[in-house]
Amino acid sequence: MMKRSAWAILLTVALAGPLAAAEPLKIGLAAPLSGPDAGFGQGARLGAEQAVAEINRAGGVLGRKLQLVVHDDAADPKQAAAVARRFAASGVRFVIGPLTSGASAAASTVFEEAGIVSVTPGATWAPLTRRGAGLLFRLSGSDAQQGALGGTLLAERFRGKSVAIVHDKTSFGRGLADEAARALKARGGGERLFEGISRDDRETSALVAKLRALGIEAIYFGGLSVPAASLIRTMREAGLTTVVIGSDGLLDKEFSQVPGAEGTLMTVPAAPPRLPEPKGTRTPRGPEADLFAGPAYAAVEVVRQGIEAARSAEPARVAAALHGGAPLRTVLGEVAFDAGGDLVKAPFTVFAWRRLPDGRLDFAGNEVSP
Repeated sequence: MMKRSAWAILLTVALAGPLAAAEPLKIGLAAPLSGPDAGFGQGARLGAEQAVAEINRAGGVLGRKLQLVVHDDAADPKQAAAVARRFAASGVRFVIGPLTSGASAAASTVFEEAGIVSVTPGATWAPLTRRGAGLLFRLSGSDAQQGALGGTLLAERFRGKSVAIVHDKTSFGRGLADEAARALKARGGGERLFEGISRDDRETSALVAKLRALGIEAIYFGGLSVPAASLIRTMREAGLTTVVIGSDGLLDKEFSQVPGAEGTLMTVPAAPPRLPEPKGTRTPRGPEADLFAGPAYAAVEVVRQGIEAARSAEPARVAAALHGGAPLRTVLGEVAFDAGGDLVKAPFTVFAWRRLPDGRLDFAGNEVSP
């Protein structure tokens, strides 16, 4: 009986070894599955689930299947930090998300302390990757990269001209404006005026008077569509033909109704590809879901290729492999990360608002060379 028990124990240990080695590798998804951004979060979930399923069908990663662990952060910073702590406590070492800048900022500190690699499909806040975070990567272009492109457009298209940089006094708008000014200076240019305005008509009128006095021919505007529209409207009423360069903050259906907005240039993140619907699905993805399905799918691909490149599921080694700048093939195209975790090549496209034959003002189809 004793010999049989010993053999049974040995057999159990022998079988347990391979089983333990084949334990699934957990990958977390932090996304808003409730609240006003739930449509985006559901898209991210569908994309991540699809990627995990396809990787598992192909044999997994380094012989291990992937297991997706999903938590709702509601795009809320406090909830995002709590979700990050739950991932850390449950042994998750790779996370897709969060999607939004505020949630990512709150969660990233927890992830760094816990040694968790995170890949955000959508957070654009520039300081995210400037705070010494070595385990954070993002698949979207940052506000800094978008602002720099705006400054480059200002420098190259209006070289030797009088130009100004204006922002709407928000952190988003000011960040874009600061980066535009840096890019302009780096290319040997400089703005005649750097100023912030709100939606107040008196502020806008005073600014337009300054633009006229300085002979400003082009403006980079950092901010959202409402104050930009107010500025353009006031400039046109004053007879100024000053060209405006803006960001995706101008993406508002109301902007197409602004008199004199024709000719405005706008930098916009490249539209993600639409993932094919998984076989057997009954509910097609809506427009909101499609915005994050592809990027979330790509984020899982990034984790997989990082693990394969490192030949290890140790987060620090995976991060080092991703920081190496080697190109990775994803559904978004080929991507590579710099030493800070940002994309080496920011995915932005430049469009011009043009008057269509039917009289409508639109940017669709009016892509211009940067």
